[in-house]
Amino acid sequence: MEAWRENGLINRHDLAWSRAGPEKVYVQHLMEQHGEEIWNWIDGGAYFYVCGDKNYMARDVHSTLIGICSEYGGMSKEEAKEFVESGLMKAEKRYLRDVY
Repeated sequence: MEAWRENGLINRHDLAWSRAGPEKVYVQHLMEQHGEEIWNWIDGGAYFYVCGDKNYMARDVHSTLIGICSEYGGMSKEEAKEFVESGLMKAEKRYLRDVY
């Protein structure tokens, strides 16, 4: 992934280690820190991929993504949920999940 970033194929990647080290870092916390940037990417046509744990991580990331779309996209929570679940996921297929 670092080579992809260096070659310009991706803009950035952040790592969240919830089990290593004394301080736990979760994906949704990093998303919250970069919410406006994530919204700008989504609004600009970016694809959003989520891979990993379906029981906790994917659920929390999904909820955080809805919150980001609501806050930075100027939508109500209901509109943001519809945008994420019907627009990004189903119609546009720009929100892809490989969760297990």
